[in-house]
Parts: sequence; structure tokens; C-alpha cells
Amino acid sequence: MEGAHENPAESSSSVPRSEEPAGSAGGPEVVPAEESEGCARSLDAAPKKLCGYLSKFGGKGPIRGWKSRWFFYDEKKCHLYYSRTAQDASPLDSIDLSSAVFDCKADAEEGTFEIKTPSRIITLKAATKQVMLYWLQQLQMKRWEFHSSPPAPPAAPDAALAANRPALRLELEHEEAELEDFLCPVRTPPGLVGVAAALQPVPAMPLALPNISLKHLGTEIQNKMYNIRGNRQPQGTGHRSPGEDPPLSAESWRTEQPLSSDPGAPGKYPADSPKSTPKSSLAANLIQKAKHQNNTFPFFAEGLTWTRTAQEKVLALEQQVLTLTKELKSQKELVRILHKALEAAQQEKRASSAYLAAAEDKDRLELVRHKVRQIAELGRRVEALEQERESLVQTAGLQEQQAQELRQHVQLLMDKNQAKQQVICKLSEKVTQDFTHLPTQPPGPPGAADRDFLSQQEKMEHLKDDMEAYRTQNRFLNSEIHQVTKIWRRVAEKERALLMKCAYLQAKNCQVESKYLAGLRRLQEASGGEATECSELLKQLIQEALQWEAGEASANGVELSPISEYDEYGFLTVPNFEMEDLKLLAKIQALEVHSHHLLAHEAVERPLRERWAALGDLAPSVELKQLLRAGVPREHRPRVWRWLIHLRVRHLQSPGHYQELLNRGQVREHPAARQIELDLNRTFPNNKHFTCPTSSFPDKLRRVLLAFSWQNPTIGYCQGLNRLAAIALLVLEEEESAFWCLVAIVETIMPADYYSKTLTSSQVDQRVLQDLLLEKLPRLMAHLGQHRVDLSFITFNWFLVVFADSLISNILLRVWDAFLYEGTKVVFRYALAIFKYNEEAILRLQDGLEIYQYLRFFTKTICSGQKLMNIAFNDMNPFRMKQLRQLRTAHRERLQAELHELEQLKAEYLETRNSQGPAVPEGCTSEDEGEGDA
Repeated sequence: MEGAHENPAESSSSVPRSEEPAGSAGGPEVVPAEESEGCARSLDAAPKKLCGYLSKFGGKGPIRGWKSRWFFYDEKKCHLYYSRTAQDASPLDSIDLSSAVFDCKADAEEGTFEIKTPSRIITLKAATKQVMLYWLQQLQMKRWEFHSSPPAPPAAPDAALAANRPALRLELEHEEAELEDFLCPVRTPPGLVGVAAALQPVPAMPLALPNISLKHLGTEIQNKMYNIRGNRQPQGTGHRSPGEDPPLSAESWRTEQPLSSDPGAPGKYPADSPKSTPKSSLAANLIQKAKHQNNTFPFFAEGLTWTRTAQEKVLALEQQVLTLTKELKSQKELVRILHKALEAAQQEKRASSAYLAAAEDKDRLELVRHKVRQIAELGRRVEALEQERESLVQTAGLQEQQAQELRQHVQLLMDKNQAKQQVICKLSEKVTQDFTHLPTQPPGPPGAADRDFLSQQEKMEHLKDDMEAYRTQNRFLNSEIHQVTKIWRRVAEKERALLMKCAYLQAKNCQVESKYLAGLRRLQEASGGEATECSELLKQLIQEALQWEAGEASANGVELSPISEYDEYGFLTVPNFEMEDLKLLAKIQALEVHSHHLLAHEAVERPLRERWAALGDLAPSVELKQLLRAGVPREHRPRVWRWLIHLRVRHLQSPGHYQELLNRGQVREHPAARQIELDLNRTFPNNKHFTCPTSSFPDKLRRVLLAFSWQNPTIGYCQGLNRLAAIALLVLEEEESAFWCLVAIVETIMPADYYSKTLTSSQVDQRVLQDLLLEKLPRLMAHLGQHRVDLSFITFNWFLVVFADSLISNILLRVWDAFLYEGTKVVFRYALAIFKYNEEAILRLQDGLEIYQYLRFFTKTICSGQKLMNIAFNDMNPFRMKQLRQLRTAHRERLQAELHELEQLKAEYLETRNSQGPAVPEGCTSEDEGEGDA
């Protein structure tokens, strides 16, 4: 059995130079170090194909040992194939070099090296040290060439491939120049590598049986029968056998070689060249086998092609013409498909017009069925995109696993290199000590002294050999670490590109699914409440679409970023609304938000996270203001909020103040405690932190609200404070920090009397918002005024709880990031931006009741937080705080005058009522009389 094993035969510390590996052909010695420093190698001088005989260590039991094998490299697959001889038709096995690393051991037999793949370790031995270094360098270059070349499409034109060759050649030359800094390029060993090695006799083994691969016995028999048929064929046609004449040399064979076919199409003859005459030499036999047999050893015919003839160039150009013709046909097919799509769109438009114009229910039912079939086709497309996305995610996982293995191997090589450098230093110190401190020996006979001197000299020679071997090994391992590190970086870049592509596909999938749900909703509105078969089908499809796939997403461990049932702060991504329309809209919003997040991750969120990571200490600045408007990443948000809150309440904070307020509440109950207890169960029913029975958040919220009721007795508790404190708890988690956040909002950010019993400042801000809407959105306000729509029914709660009940957490917390720093101006900006975001949709509505119904849920249609932020801080400019103060002052005076007038009317009414006395209408019995009768 041929497997991958370590070399058990470890030699002594010296590296033998005179020993030749068994079964290997002789060759030149290793180039000396001083000569190799100045050597140079040309890419054109190197052989076209990397092939030759090597000894492979393998086997089992008594036949375990070295076996001679013919190795041949395939550039397309980055595999190293091997067979018993160069003339074999089928290879025994192959080695995948794309994820392999190479190693040579200084203390092993001369010429021994290893190829380590994730699945096995292959030990090989070359004829000489020079051949070993040549193989290692060539394998390194071939591996780098494979990883550097871009992946070719299935039918890439020759012109595109030819355009990539100059850039790839420059990159390979640059990589070769970098490797020269570690290990000087080794000269090509003549006659031991390349196609010329195939003309040499097979290296003899001690026994015939051990050289046979029992693991691949079927392949051995097939190759043997093929060789027998190949040797008999010339005899049947009257030609001499290959053994009658000596093999031709590489030069003579090169001149006598006939025109060969195109390497890309083996087995075909050129159109203008006759069949080559049979030859009696081994080279002619090999050429004949390569041409006339389709199952010959792969890629060997390409190795025998030395020149590219004019006929081959013509064939290549014809192939290119065929490729371009196919591409033209595909473009025509694309145009045809686009025409069909245009016709389908026009047909759909005509169908919609026919639906609106249809007078009978039967016609409308047929049109709806047509739409259902289109929806089914759209669903199949969604499934196909999902399958493609899953395959890309699996590919990315495999790339990550391979990169991890390469990183581990690089670390092992670095540790090994460091250990060997320490050994070299110790040996150098030992040699220096031997030279400087010669031991004093007692006088002895001259023969003994000479023997000691000779043994010391021999030992010194061995140490020099060891140092040279370790130096060569150290240089090669440094080059290997350098190249493996570059390959790992390239693999990491490819993995990142695959992840970006996967995120893009997932975003597109979310968009398709949201369009599918929106289409279902429009069909449901069009069909109305008719109890027909189509209505039942639509209802079933909507129910299936609303079923959440959280279980499937969690079961699949390779999802990139699935939409979970809860967001990062515990809110239900699709809340449990009682109305089916709201559920459908919420799911459409969740899909669109996830799609925007995936598409903007690399372009927006990653640079924003890098800017926050590099910010350092927080200090008021223009840059911090811009960063807060763009949103704070979750990992930085608690720290940033604590700093913002401290800026607001540092004049109020004192150590132990919060605990003192809690102790005061334990002594006696606050009058607002009952109302607080009632509102606890109504706080964010769609958040798992406040609905789970075992959660600690309700208790924390209760303590925060009770402490605030003692902190500000004039307010005590007002409905809406529970949501403000709950948002602070979800972000800060510490109840004392949440308490000071509530204090900062109520007492320093919002105007006075905002949460009082009269809610005076809240009413003022609603009138200010009306003025700002008239200024910024005059078309919208004219439309709403025409239908007598009062926006304060919608916007009053926005200001009271700072959008806590209206926006999803992904957008809400970005509003709070800027709100805690800039104040109430941010609330006005975002209120105007929300109406601007949906302005066109509101203008299309022509009924007051329909507008009110739309305003109840229109915040569920906001999907892009980035777009909303741009509207708030760019489209709403100029937005000056001075103007906001003036409007507030004017409206406060008017409101106070109205309240004063109302109080006067109330007082006059009471005065008039008291002056009239308790009059009893005629015919009615007074209460006193009734009591007297009783």
C-alpha cells in the first residue's frame, strides 16, 4: 500500500554526500554555496513541463521502502501525478499541491523532502541535493502560479486568457525575485528533469516486486497490458522494436519530431500534415502512444510539444472564432429574453387594465389566477437564489478552513525554524570553543597525536557539512514561510470577496421576498373580502409567508447573517400585531431593513466602526457630532451614552444618591407607585426582556421609576416615562445609569412642564411642529388641511416618548444617539423627516379616514435608516435653534392666554351657577322632602 509516511531511516547528524538514493538515477552534485550565490536562471531556459523520476517512500510490511515513480505536474489542476514509468497509460495517484506545503530535513538522507497536504504526508527522494532543491523551488513557483492566476470561466475566449498572461508573468517574475532573497535559484539538472528524463532508462530497483504498487494493482495491470500492445504494434507493421536501436538523445529527438497537434485538442492531426512515419526509437513510440490513445498518461503529450507551429496557431484562432460566435449567440439569446420580459411586462399592464375594466367576477377571477401563477414562478426563483447563496456560504467555509490550516502550518514552520537557528548558534559556539580552547593533552606517541588530529579534523568537516545543510534548510523554510503567508493572505481576500458576494445575494433575496409579500398584500386588497377560491388561496399564502423561519435559520450553522426572531436588543423583528395587514407590513419592513444592512455593511458600517474604534477619548467636537448623527455601533453605545448623560447631569449627581432614593421608597409608599405598577406590564409587550417571567428588567424598571418619583415630586410619574426608562435599561443595563438617563431627559433636555399634569410644553411643541411643517412641506400640509387631518393625534406620542413606540430599534437608537447630544432639535428634525420620507404616499390618498388609517402604521414602511438620517440632517436645513426658541415662546404665550381665558370662563360659569342656587324644577320632589317622607 502506497501511503504517506515519515522517513524512518534517519541518518546521523552529518549529511552524507557520497551516498546515492536507491533506485535513483545519478546526476550532478549540489552547486556549492559560493557558486550558487551568483547563479541566475531564466524562465525561458527552464523546461516547459515539470516532470522526472523520484523515489517515493511507501508500502507495507516486507515491501515497505523506496519505490521509483515518474512524477508529472498538471498546471490546470495544480496536481502532481505519478506512475511507475513514463510510458504508463494511467497514473497511479496524484497529489493536490494547491493546499500543500513543502519541507526538507537537514538530518535526513541526501535529497529527501516532504510534501504535506491536509490529508497525508508524502516522503520523496531525489537523485542529488541539487535535484531536490530544483523540485522544491519549481513546486513552490507552480503553487504560487496556481493561486495567483484568476479563475477562468468555463468558456473563456483565448484572447482574454492571452491578455492575462503578461500580468501573470510579471507577477511570477516578481515572486521569483522575492524568493531569491531567501534561496538562490537552482540550475536545471541536465537529463534528470523535464521531458528529457523520459528518454532515460527507468532507475533500477533492488527487486522487481517492491517497485510494483499493490495499492493500485488494477492500474498496474492496465498499464502493463497497454505497454505490451504498444510494443507489439510496430512489429505487426514491419517496424523494428524499440530495443533494437538505442534511444535518441533529447537534441536529435527534438529535430526529428513531426508536427504535433494542438495541445488543447489531443488525439487530432493537423489539417495539412500527413501522419508521421513510424519510428523505431523510444521517442517515436511515445509520440505514437500520445497521439493514437485517448487513455494515455494525461498531459504527457503536452510535455512532448516543443514548438507551436503555424498550423497550431490557425487552430487556436479558429477556436477563438468559435468562442466568439458562441458569445454572440448568447448575446442574441439575452436580447431575445429581454424582449420576452418586455412583452411580459406589457402583457401584465394589459391584464391589470383588463382587471379594472372587467365587469364580471369570472373575468376577474381568471386574472387573479394568472397573478397567482406569476407569484409561484417568483417563489421558485427565490428558492434558486437561496440554493446559490447556500453553495457560496459553503465555499466560503471551506476557504476559511483551508486558511486556518495554512496559518497553523506557518506557525509550526516558524517555531521549527527558530529551534534550528538556536541549534546552529550552539554548533557555531562549540566550533569556536574548539578552535580557541584546545584541550591540553599529555604527551603521547606521535601516532596517537596524529590520530587525534585527524579525528578532530574529520569531526570539523562533518560539522561544516551540518552547518551548510542547516543553512540551506533554513533558507528554504524561510522562502516557504514567506510564500505560504502570501498565499494565506490571498485566500483571506478571496474569502472576504465571497462573503461580500454572499451578503449581496442574501440582500437581493430579502428584496425579492419583500416584493413577494407586497404583491400578496396588493392582491389581497384587490380581491377584497369575497369568499372565493382565490381569496382562500391568497389567505393561505399570506399565512405561510407570515410564519417565521427562525428555527430553520438557527439550525443551519453556515448562515451569514440570518434574520433572527428577535433583534439585538430583544425586540420582536415581526411584532405580534392583531391585524394581519400590520403583521405583513412589519415583515416586509424587517426584510427591507436587513437588505439595506447587508448592502451597506462594507461601504458604510465598516468605515463607521473603524472611525469609532480610532476615536479615543470622548470630547465635544464637530467630528463627534457627525459620528453621533451617523449612529453609534452597539459595542460603543453604552460607553458613549454614559458620557453624554454625565455631561447633562454632572451638577446633579452625587455618590449614593440613587440608593438614598430607593431607601426612601422602602420607608413609605409613593402615591404614584400604583400607577407605576400598572404600567410595568404595558411596557414594550414585543420585547422579550420585559415579557419573560424570569427576566430582571421589570424589577429594575420598577426601582428606576420609583426613585425618579422621589427625585422629582412635582412630576412624580407620567405615562411615557416607563418607555424612556426602558430604552435606557436596554442599552445601559445598569439601573442607576438608566435612572440618570431619565433625569437627563426630563430635567435637562426637555423643556419644563413637558411631563406635568397640564403637558403645557408638549402642546407648545405640537404647534411649533405645525409651523415647521408648513415651512418645510407646504404641499403635504395643504393636502392634509384640505381633508381636515390633525397630525397631533399621531405626533403627540412621538415627542412624549421620543419615538419609542414608533420606530424599530435599529433606527430608534440612532435617533437617541443624536438626541442625547443635541437635544430636542433632533426630535423635530426626525419628525419632519418621517413625513418627508412618506410624503408622496400620503399625497396619493384622497380620503380623510384613509389618511388617518395610513398614519397609524406608516412608520412601519421606513426601512432605510441612512436615508431617513440624510433627510433629517440635510434636506431639512436650515434648521436653527434660534428659530425654534422664538416659535416656542410665541406659542407658549398664545397657549397661556388661551388657558387663562378658559379659566375665566370656568370661573364665570361657577359664579353664575352658585348665584342661582339649587333650584328645583316644578313637579319634582327635592331630596330633603324625600328624606322627610321616609
